[in-house]
Amino acid sequence: MLKFLSNTRSGQFLVIGVFFTIIGFILNTMGGFYSSISFYGAIFFLGFFSAKKAVTETIHSKAPNVDLLMVLAALGACLIHYESEGAVLLLIFAGSEALESYATNKSKSAISELLSHVPSTAQLLKDNDEVSEVPTELLKVGDIVVVSKGAQIPIDGYSDRKTQINESSLTGESMPVEKEKGAEVFSGTFNEGNAFHLEVNKTSDQTVFSNIIRMVEEAQKSPSKISEIIDRFETKYVLVVLIMVPLFIASLYYFNGYSFEEAFYRGMVLLTVASPCALVASATPATLSAISNGAKNGVLVKGGAAMESLNTMDILYSDKTGTLTFGDFRVLNYEIPEDILNEVVYMEQQSNHPIANAIVAAFENRNFKDIDTSEPVEEIAGQGVRKGAIEIGKPSTFIGYPDKNYYLDKVVEENTTIFVAKSNEIVGYISLSDEIRYEAIEAVAGFQKEGIQVVLLTGDNEMVASKVAKEVKVNDYVANCLPEDKIKHILKSQRNKKVVGMVGDGINDAPALANADIGIAMGSGSSVAIESADVVIVKNDLAKLLYSYHLSKRLNRIIKQNIFFSISVIILLMILNLLGYLDLPVGVVFHEGSTILVILNGLRLLR
Repeated sequence: MLKFLSNTRSGQFLVIGVFFTIIGFILNTMGGFYSSISFYGAIFFLGFFSAKKAVTETIHSKAPNVDLLMVLAALGACLIHYESEGAVLLLIFAGSEALESYATNKSKSAISELLSHVPSTAQLLKDNDEVSEVPTELLKVGDIVVVSKGAQIPIDGYSDRKTQINESSLTGESMPVEKEKGAEVFSGTFNEGNAFHLEVNKTSDQTVFSNIIRMVEEAQKSPSKISEIIDRFETKYVLVVLIMVPLFIASLYYFNGYSFEEAFYRGMVLLTVASPCALVASATPATLSAISNGAKNGVLVKGGAAMESLNTMDILYSDKTGTLTFGDFRVLNYEIPEDILNEVVYMEQQSNHPIANAIVAAFENRNFKDIDTSEPVEEIAGQGVRKGAIEIGKPSTFIGYPDKNYYLDKVVEENTTIFVAKSNEIVGYISLSDEIRYEAIEAVAGFQKEGIQVVLLTGDNEMVASKVAKEVKVNDYVANCLPEDKIKHILKSQRNKKVVGMVGDGINDAPALANADIGIAMGSGSSVAIESADVVIVKNDLAKLLYSYHLSKRLNRIIKQNIFFSISVIILLMILNLLGYLDLPVGVVFHEGSTILVILNGLRLLR
């Protein structure tokens, strides 16, 4: 906090103002002119930025704000020669403003921390086997980077051999993760295994860390719903106070027999204690603290509104691959003519889907010299890929296609099976298996314990969907879902007044994520899914989503506590002033003290 005060102009003015206030009280014991001069100096330094903000924002928004009330109260105190009270008022107000700025700065420091995790240079391996150091922003997809043992990985890419990676900067888990050959590794993590070569698969502005930084910045600029309501209320409330205070002074002077100085003094007390400082600070510091907490724990929330509403979910729809399962498929069985198999492997190289990655890994070192690489490979969301006359996709894509070899009868229904067709005729199949994520089982149980219904929506067949649903113990499942089917289920639940969450990671999930009340994407999923989501889980770990849910509950609980407390203090102090039991110094201490307590309560979410 001291470092923050010394590094900002407002913090420096606060320190100078504190010095003048202390000197003023020391001189005040001796009496005389100089104590007043010292208090006026304190008022200048303590009120400078509040006055500047009051004037500029009032002109810009054409509406008064809480800073204007504080400045007017301090000036009013000076008019009736209560300079010490005016200085104390601005001292505590400036202190609470500094504390709120500190909370905001703490949240923004999450970006600096994330940036420190990302190396700015990389060791590029050239065609002549020489290694040169280059800025990471100059790396292109397909470049080969040398990553030494113990070095920080400079960019996202694929490892050319088995290694161990410490991903604590992304996931918070200190134990290194074993990565197989061809597995994706992420910038900012550390290589704790042997040196390896990394094939760049994303440019520096597309990496997981760059997405984290961008989304944290966007989140900090996006206010929560409660903050927006309070901001709208603040404008109207300040106008009411500005009208009420002169009427209150007039009533005391003309109808209650008070002297003008005493009536004006009581009016300044009312102006001070009626100010909604604590109420205005009830939501924003707490929300920023929660967003910062989430970012540090691998949970990216795109704004305060999403963080607040996460705990309101009634039903959570979930994709299967990469969400409830690892998405780390293995080829179990296949029957495809050799020439077409080469086409299949080439086509799947153009996709980043887990099934495509598994096929490419299973059929390495294929010969593509007879393949027409000029022919485009088209990815069809939720169905498969197509290149000329050759199609690859799930069973529902090939309904009605001739199947003279009876491939449909040979597949094992419990496994994931894709088919290959040429000229609208089925010519082969590949059967694959996936593995359930154990953390997904725990997360689903956690959501159900909170009263949230969890439903699996998957494009896989009935047998696969049933098997996964039984193992993960979801409430229900729907098989053979196309992207439009997922949207239909989401809209149906919304028509039934349910708050709907949707979690997925693929291109085919993006429309559903966009239509859900709360869209949740996995960080290693497609960029389209990440852009469509409100919440991004950096790693494919549903336990992180459950963590976010509990964080959202804490946030809403703290905001409610702050609002109740701040309103209660305002009402109590106003009543005491109306009854004549409150003077300005006590009103200032209790009113501004409540603001500081509200901000500190919100800062608890940083932990």
